[in-house]
Amino acid sequence: MPLMLKLLLAVQVISALAIIVLVLLQQGKGADMGSAFGSGSAGSLFGATGAANFLSRATKWAAVVFFASTAGLAYVSHKGSTSSAVDSGVMQSYPADRSVPQVPGSAPATPSGASSVPGAASVPAAPAKPDASVPSAPAAPAAPAPAAGDKPTETPAK
Repeated sequence: MPLMLKLLLAVQVISALAIIVLVLLQQGKGADMGSAFGSGSAGSLFGATGAANFLSRATKWAAVVFFASTAGLAYVSHKGSTSSAVDSGVMQSYPADRSVPQVPGSAPATPSGASSVPGAASVPAAPAKPDASVPSAPAAPAAPAPAAGDKPTETPAK
């Protein structure tokens, strides 16, 4: 890992932890609401909040550093790659022969001709003899048995 990437990652983690700590240390805006009605400081309930204190300014600058380090990490991590966007991704090293499932008991298919679609695998041929481990479906559905109260249908004699 290059030195710049390690440095930006460390700055990002430290700024993220600083944001978490600074936000948890701050007092909420509605915290003085209950005491505002009982005591004499009701002007702050509906009025301006006043100047920003040290914690809110520190949170703002920690957020600026966090977003700048995130943008820097995105730039540095993709700066060296010259391949197109299609060739890069999480699936680029996935083996191509696993993309089409094989029929159990059959040999892997060999391409008989060039396909018009680049990278397309040929469809495997069906095995000549079905595999014994795969159960076969019944040939025809069985006719329903007549219920006990039903009369059997008779053909009229001519």
